[in-house]
Amino acid sequence: MKKPSSKEIGPQRINRILSLAGVTSRRKADDLIRAGRVTHEGRVVQELGTQAVWGKESIRVDGKEISKPSSRIYLMLNKPFACISALSDPAGRPIITDFIKDIEERVYPVGRLDFDSLGLLLLTNDGEWAYRLTHPSYHVPKTYKVTVEGLINPKTLNTLKKGVRLEDGSSGPAKIALLRQGEGKSILRVTITKGRSRLVRRMLEASGHRVIQLIRTGFGNLGLGDLKIGEYRHLKNHEVEAMKKMVGMS
Repeated sequence: MKKPSSKEIGPQRINRILSLAGVTSRRKADDLIRAGRVTHEGRVVQELGTQAVWGKESIRVDGKEISKPSSRIYLMLNKPFACISALSDPAGRPIITDFIKDIEERVYPVGRLDFDSLGLLLLTNDGEWAYRLTHPSYHVPKTYKVTVEGLINPKTLNTLKKGVRLEDGSSGPAKIALLRQGEGKSILRVTITKGRSRLVRRMLEASGHRVIQLIRTGFGNLGLGDLKIGEYRHLKNHEVEAMKKMVGMS
């Protein structure tokens, strides 16, 4: 857990404050300001560069006061199978915060893992950190261990590395290693930098191999290690700083 930095205590642009508070991204915060939905000390914010002192001056979105600065929390969860990467689910299915205990602050997932996928999922209350780690322009790598049906031949591996054609365009380049295969199955290590929906599953299925199991083992320079399924841990300071450096925050 980290305390708010000195940069978060002094005057700063309101769009950054809304991002840090987990309200929305900076770009979408600008849209809120343009729409006249943000007030500062009771007055509608009209300039995108307007600054405020977070926690000391009133900032509201649609009339609701935003949360004050709190200690920054950075967690790694080993997400179980059949669990929603969300804070609520109308269908009553298990959600990721069911596994987060003894954390008073509201945290939310950095990106998502599918209902039927397992592995490394980050959670935080640092909006800017979460935004940058998931924005495609930062090319943050994510690594998966994937078990598929069938024996993958070298030609298919090469095609997957270069990119396969999908309904929404090419999957793009990927790092792929065949770990082992036999008994009608292949196990791969796949690293991608794009964040498109179900991309790893779709690119493998497009090559004729149905995914049996998908586990995210790496995010940026973080690895799942020996963290057990359903358990979580706080990131160490040097891990947080390394990820910030990767996306230009330090």
